[in-house]
Amino acid sequence: MAGAKKAAAPTLISSVQRALRLLEAAGAHPDGAPAKQLAREAGIPLPTAYHLLRTLTHDDYLRRRSGVYTLGKAVERLVGGKPENRRTTVEDSLAHWRDAIGVPVYFAVYREGEIDIVAVSDTPYAPAVPEWADFRETGHAHAIGQCLLGQLDESSRRDHLSRHPVQPVTPYTVRDGRSMLERLAVRGSMEPVVERQEYALGTVCAAIPITLGCDAATMAISLPLDQEARLLPAVEQLRTGIGGLLGSLAFSISI
Repeated sequence: MAGAKKAAAPTLISSVQRALRLLEAAGAHPDGAPAKQLAREAGIPLPTAYHLLRTLTHDDYLRRRSGVYTLGKAVERLVGGKPENRRTTVEDSLAHWRDAIGVPVYFAVYREGEIDIVAVSDTPYAPAVPEWADFRETGHAHAIGQCLLGQLDESSRRDHLSRHPVQPVTPYTVRDGRSMLERLAVRGSMEPVVERQEYALGTVCAAIPITLGCDAATMAISLPLDQEARLLPAVEQLRTGIGGLLGSLAFSISI
């Protein structure tokens, strides 16, 4: 209407916005993350992040232990339940397949431009692959990362590899970004991915692509190299039984 006053823009408190972004970043790491990582993921200068983290910790929205931050009890009260309880369904599902197949089972998603290992289920007799090189930084080397990147469009793949450049992890790792993009381009986006000693020597892995709404996700297994003959039958067993898991896996995206 002519002459009508333009609605005033809302007053935004930047410190509140930054604190919430830090809480979101911390919530993406159930096992905790250091201040530098949270600041980077939240897009906040490190000195500012330290001040906010100190305040959030004081008020029990965060907890700091052994140099890493996790969500505190105040957040649990806000959401009406403990975040770890919401993980139980996913972890129970992974444990079922771990015991049924006798292999470690992993579940991961591609969230906000990063590879996020949501849950891992293993046993002393079938241990998971140790994260000896940062999983986020080395997505080109392991089956989980290759499977998630394979579900993205080419632009998103290039963006990821520009932020996390291809680098040799073992003698079997793909050597450069161009080779990685070529490999992803010829593989169907919904085909299982098999990786042999590219991330960890003496280990073979396979990952199954899962599409949950708009999110790329994957379930994966790993085995010692001397048990490689079990890999394809095991991943096929997992693939054929995965339908019953989709509900709980979709729920885990919001954890």
